[in-house]
Amino acid sequence: MAREKGAKGKESRLRLLHAAARQFAVHGFHTTKVSSIVGEAKLSQPAFYLYFESKEAVFEELVDMFRTSLQAVINDSQLPQQESGQHSILDQLCHTIQSMFEYFYSHPDLTRIGFYQSPDADEIKMELVQGIEKMLRMEQRNGNLSTDMSMELVAECLVGTIERIIFTQLLPGTVSAEQLAIHIVRLYVSGLTRKQSKV
Repeated sequence: MAREKGAKGKESRLRLLHAAARQFAVHGFHTTKVSSIVGEAKLSQPAFYLYFESKEAVFEELVDMFRTSLQAVINDSQLPQQESGQHSILDQLCHTIQSMFEYFYSHPDLTRIGFYQSPDADEIKMELVQGIEKMLRMEQRNGNLSTDMSMELVAECLVGTIERIIFTQLLPGTVSAEQLAIHIVRLYVSGLTRKQSKV
């Protein structure tokens, strides 16, 4: 069976990716079968093997898609340089976290696969910690954050919070990405005191 070319071939491959993402997210890697993926995609099993060598190959590609897209979201979330000050770090943190939440909400299946099911999940989360820590350290050097706090620890706590909030609040649609970002930044910047920083 020859591989389909052009737009039709791309469409079939994309359908298989979407179907695989759905099946893996709902049933997990080990339970999901190629037959269930092609059934979801409404394609034949031979068609699957035109584009992917195995179930493992399509799973790895989905993880890579999540990893690459998440890094791009973080990189693209950098706001234009503003005058130094506490207000700018609040804006930047909110914007970065909101951008991530919007991506997670728009790609729930990939999020479940890349953030939780993948053998690389811990490594992906560590990359996220390092990206946030880098941003926080820059603001710390600029005098916008306390110097007696470990930015590595803060970044670890932020990612732990984000990881939990994704499934308890974000994906169920309980709270919007924007409101979640504001609440999280207020918590980490102002704590639980009555006086809140304006975001």
